[in-house]
Amino acid sequence: MSLPDLIIRGDRVLLPTEALAGFAAATAAQSTSHTVPAAIHIISGRIAAITAYDETQHGCEVVSAGKDAVVGPGLVDTHVHVNEPGRTNWEGFVTATRAAAAGGVTTIVDMPLNSIPATISLEGLREKLKAAQGRCVVDVGFWGGVVPGNTHELAGLLAAGVKGFKCFLIDSGVEEFPNVTEEDLRLALPEIARLGTVLMVHAELPGPCEQASLKTRGSEPSDYRSFLESRPRAAENEAVELVIRLSREYGSRVHIVHHSSADALPALRQARETGVQITAETCPHYLFFAAEDIQNGATEFKCCPPIRELENQAKLWDALADGTIDMIVSDHSPCSPELKGKETGDFMHAWGGISSLQLRLPVIWSELRRRGFSLDHLVSWLCRAPAKLVGLQKRKGALAVGLDADVVIWKDDEEFRVEPAMLEHRHKLTPYNGRILLGKVQQTFLRGRKVYDKGEITIENTGRLLT
Repeated sequence: MSLPDLIIRGDRVLLPTEALAGFAAATAAQSTSHTVPAAIHIISGRIAAITAYDETQHGCEVVSAGKDAVVGPGLVDTHVHVNEPGRTNWEGFVTATRAAAAGGVTTIVDMPLNSIPATISLEGLREKLKAAQGRCVVDVGFWGGVVPGNTHELAGLLAAGVKGFKCFLIDSGVEEFPNVTEEDLRLALPEIARLGTVLMVHAELPGPCEQASLKTRGSEPSDYRSFLESRPRAAENEAVELVIRLSREYGSRVHIVHHSSADALPALRQARETGVQITAETCPHYLFFAAEDIQNGATEFKCCPPIRELENQAKLWDALADGTIDMIVSDHSPCSPELKGKETGDFMHAWGGISSLQLRLPVIWSELRRRGFSLDHLVSWLCRAPAKLVGLQKRKGALAVGLDADVVIWKDDEEFRVEPAMLEHRHKLTPYNGRILLGKVQQTFLRGRKVYDKGEITIENTGRLLT
């Protein structure tokens, strides 16, 4: 083997099962959590070999993680609203990718809305690429959008490099990205199937929300319970049933984004068991917070679908455990602080979105440890499954020979308090402020280059656009 550019080694390197099987039978047998002493040899940005801890070469830079740190794959986050161009005062490629690196995230996929123009045409994608070029700390992919009347754009967008498409079944909140109806889906889904790609669906239907809003009219707008009731589970349940029915009819691949309602889980399970090509994600805020704990006026907690009750949350965790829900992504959806309406505490008019891109690893690890899940669950839900969703499983999401040398070193036993000053997001308002979390990122490497080191971004523009 040629002399590596870099070797990253540790006493607890988190390797996939297939790598363990071929690594060293005796070492693998001693591992109870897929962590083994190992050395990762990196050449030209790729993992060239994984060897025993002591197998290093003279003349090569060696980074040793130590006994109290985990060496794992860089995280993949396939649901991030960067908002640039057009709403860069909400978030932009510089701040979003800095936050990603600080959170151990080495790949993000940008949503097609909240930027102006939206990524619903080739021209919109060109503007997006121009805004991102040379300004990203980590690698960035892009989703295209499905809106009424743009089915003819999908083939061109896919050929230009988008990873798939996203649509809303309810008002998106921005006029440049209107929601689709069942009639629109019947036009788009055959094309999605023909192209062999995926349609991500914001699965809430307007009908149940409109009916619920009639019941909550006149309620105190700062009352979280009123907001929760205005976005009922029925809106998600009926939307999921519609998507399942149409996916089965057209043989198209679909993905439910930021799933929240536990009532829809039986339908998702049955659909998967009967061969429907459907996957689903949920988000840290649905797994960490519960409606019972949200104070009136605390608009930093507003998101759509909303954070629901504890009993609902427990069923989401069960669905992750049994594979009904495939992954956990951030749905990082920031805005300027004034749009959150903290002065009035008005949930009905505040922007719906939670900023958490930098915090996904510690938020989820804190809950995994408390609930008895393993490091392997973390890698599956935060790395491997998102990479597979966007067709990057042969490059991202695991520590294995031939993949990009995207590595995060983090201390799984170290607690820290979330403070605004540590956040790289453009705006610091987040419901996680003040929370004590477990699992602190020490260093992040993108294709073997250190981009984050103990609180500092070390390289600004090494990220690539994954088209």
